[in-house]
Amino acid sequence: MTHSSPPGTPRARIPGPQQPPPPFPRIGAGLWKRCLGGRLTLWALTALVTYTTQSTALLPTLILLGGFLVPVVFVPWAYERHGRDLGVSAILGCFLAGGALGMLGASPMESYLLRPSLGMFTGVGLIEEAAKLGALVFALRRQPGIRGVRAGLVLGAAVGFGFAALESCGYAFGAAVSADGVGLRALLETEILRGVLAPFGHGLWTAIAGGVLLAHRRPNGHFRLATPVVGAWLGVCVLHALWDATHGIAIWLVARLSGTGLAPELFAQGYIPQPSAAQEHLFTLFSAGGPMLVAVPGVAWVRSLAHRGTSWRNTP
Repeated sequence: MTHSSPPGTPRARIPGPQQPPPPFPRIGAGLWKRCLGGRLTLWALTALVTYTTQSTALLPTLILLGGFLVPVVFVPWAYERHGRDLGVSAILGCFLAGGALGMLGASPMESYLLRPSLGMFTGVGLIEEAAKLGALVFALRRQPGIRGVRAGLVLGAAVGFGFAALESCGYAFGAAVSADGVGLRALLETEILRGVLAPFGHGLWTAIAGGVLLAHRRPNGHFRLATPVVGAWLGVCVLHALWDATHGIAIWLVARLSGTGLAPELFAQGYIPQPSAAQEHLFTLFSAGGPMLVAVPGVAWVRSLAHRGTSWRNTP
């Protein structure tokens, strides 16, 4: 005999199938665009106020905003496009800790081991690329599951952008402080130029080396110094050295085309004594076009690695 519920009694609800929680935290689409727009606006306002008031109190803010303007936008962009399975903490950790450790590792060696010379650019490339790879290894030492080409591209780029942000702040500070006082124009020019070139420098080179490094990482998390890893490191060192040498190469080309001699020490120091107007125009052309030419093989290399990195767990 069945018993029916009295009229008006609400029936118990039978729970339906539960939807699984989203596997990765959701961040609003286009966050990186809003981050870029907001930071660019804030930097422009700071520059305007600093220029109008001639106040040195805003210089640290201007330097930090300009140095981190483009690099810090990489974090939300990389997470939205390629790194949801890696997580924000891994990308941000490589950006902050990796960038800082890379700078701390490279600066002392460059100060004690390098002197102005034609070979200085090669030495800088070898030291800085080794320091950034070491920072990437340190940042991922307790995350053995993160391996594969795509993970290396994303996290290597994060380390490189963190390094570039801190380096840009140093260059901006050096441009601002001179014997003649505060050079605000030189500071702004330095930040604009380095901001435009940021995606084609340290981030690009460490992405290449990191992609090959994590592609050969063992399943137990140990890093292998395999032949392709060493080859990739040497390759990005060459790109780095050529990038740094474009300033001196531009001076050499100007001297050759204008029919004047140029001593090797002037090439290393990076200036033309008493340049003419024609020499200044030629130098601007060559110094701006040189990094773009060096960036072409780097971009092609990253694209070829990206085609291989369909899964961040695919290791040989």
